[in-house]
Amino acid sequence: MNGPQDLGGQMGFGLVAQEIDEPLFHAAWEKRALGLTLCAGALGKWTIDESRHARESLHPADYYASSYDEIWTKALETLLLRHGFITAADLAAQRAVDPAPRVVRILTADNVAATLARGGPCDRPMAASPRFAAGDRVRTRRTHPTGHTRLPRYARDCVGTIEAVHGGFVFPDTNAHGAGEAQEHVYTVVFTGKQVWGEAADPGLTVSIDAWESYLVPA
Repeated sequence: MNGPQDLGGQMGFGLVAQEIDEPLFHAAWEKRALGLTLCAGALGKWTIDESRHARESLHPADYYASSYDEIWTKALETLLLRHGFITAADLAAQRAVDPAPRVVRILTADNVAATLARGGPCDRPMAASPRFAAGDRVRTRRTHPTGHTRLPRYARDCVGTIEAVHGGFVFPDTNAHGAGEAQEHVYTVVFTGKQVWGEAADPGLTVSIDAWESYLVPA
């Protein structure tokens, strides 16, 4: 979707403010927000792609007015509501009002480090051979999906060159909506700056993206 998170090439936001010696957390509640996100994810009821889509589905005014951790927390509310772990009454009262469902999977403190180290691998075996090879010229599709996608708006309908073939990975466009993993080959595609940003771009600039196979057609 062309959501508020897709900021490549957007104007009017000014320079990115860099914070020297930025701490991991700016307030104690941010630590709790990270902990809640990890524990809720360990319930196993949604995928990383669904969680990303929940964040990008926030209203743009809400998204831009929120900090990083606020965006994650608001998206977590959406996921917990959607999957029946909390109710609207709970949120309105800011406390447990309705009976909570029984939770089977629980992330305990002693398992956090191992869980983070293990991550959530999304590479998958592929029966079919890749359609493209390194050096092939390809064009990204011009599309405006209403659901989740990892093809950024600025890189659509652009001609580039396959730099690397990475094998099969879960297709986020379907996985975010409970429509299956539908794994596809993934490629690193390199574009010139002018192809993406126009004639005024730095002539030495290149832009690389990781693109799923269905995002691409031969150029």
